[in-house]
Amino acid sequence: MSKDERAPGAQPLCGIRVLDLTQFLSGPYATQILADLGAEVIKVEPHGGDSARAIPPYFVGTDSAYYLSVNRNKKSVAVDMKHAQGKALVRELALKSDAVIENFRPGVAAKLGLDYAELAAVHPGLVWCSLSGFGQDGPYRELPAYDMIVQALSGGMSLTGESGGLPVRSGVPIGDLAAGMFSVIAMQAALLARVHTGRGRQIDISMLDCQVSMLTYQAAYHLIAGVVPGTQGRAHDSFTTYRTFVAGDGVNVCVCANTDRMWEDMARALGVGHLLDDPRFKDNAGRHRHRETLVPLLDQAFLAQPAAHWVEQFRARGIPVGSVNTLDRALTDTQVVHRQMVLPLEDGHGHRIRVAGNPIKFVGEQAPAHHYPPGLGEHSAAVLAEVLDWDAERIDALFACGVLKAPAAPASAG
Repeated sequence: MSKDERAPGAQPLCGIRVLDLTQFLSGPYATQILADLGAEVIKVEPHGGDSARAIPPYFVGTDSAYYLSVNRNKKSVAVDMKHAQGKALVRELALKSDAVIENFRPGVAAKLGLDYAELAAVHPGLVWCSLSGFGQDGPYRELPAYDMIVQALSGGMSLTGESGGLPVRSGVPIGDLAAGMFSVIAMQAALLARVHTGRGRQIDISMLDCQVSMLTYQAAYHLIAGVVPGTQGRAHDSFTTYRTFVAGDGVNVCVCANTDRMWEDMARALGVGHLLDDPRFKDNAGRHRHRETLVPLLDQAFLAQPAAHWVEQFRARGIPVGSVNTLDRALTDTQVVHRQMVLPLEDGHGHRIRVAGNPIKFVGEQAPAHHYPPGLGEHSAAVLAEVLDWDAERIDALFACGVLKAPAAPASAG
């Protein structure tokens, strides 16, 4: 679609069609981002559906809260890809798409008749993204991987947990989510390059690669200085006053006072201004060197008042600060609500949910409408008619022989 054909105010990826052959979290998170940006995302599912639909413990109708969190704005086609006609159907959809993303084990897509080289020979502009645990090559290529596995192998888990304690996984599944985000970056870059070259690209995203790249300065500290850091706890390797402290009401307060000016204002706000006269704490290097002495003094000072008091005092002085919110407090925070980061969705059958919203805002543009995640196979007939221009008789024949799964009648919430 040319820019002249785009409707005024259209989303940036309007006119881009993405065939989504992913399940669970990393791939669906990527395609939800693309869908939020206006791409037409066609989610191809087996007859049993994306396995994430059945993840306990919370359900709305027959779909899990897990599935509902990462599948808005998509269309669902339920196809038996073990059937020859099913493979052929998905191949036709791929040839009608601008991009395909899959998270099969390496080599599985080709066995299903979806070999990138063969498809690109027919459709040179096709962008193909393979998202896997360890990439399409290397000694770990065939191994299964989940979020926590790559957190562990990358070294990231060794940094997470109380100082001196056992490593723990991040409470946010960063192995999956980061891979999804890197996939989106790569796909958009390939689509942009296609504008100039007319040719697509094959993309190989490894969850482990993504996690290693996110080690950034910690990796540099080791590679340059030879140190092997352990669990970081509530602190920071470089700044003594970049950590959390427990306030008098038991709520943790996160402070990022990483300049001398901020340290001075922090000490005065806490009522420990006398520490500014101590030569050990004059600059960041000294505070870092004597952190075992300084931190207990600050811990004691924070116990004098509740968290809200310290947040107010620090913000008044321009010190970066915030309470460590539980999810109920985070999702009702005035800034979060103002930014529309809690998104209401309704399916038209009485099901109403709220999910985490879209963080990408375009200045001066109205936020787009968002659509409830699709029911299994909800759009099978419509997609084949609109995208492949197949007639009703041909589509009905595929339902009759079991290649397509008929969508279940939507359950009423009442």
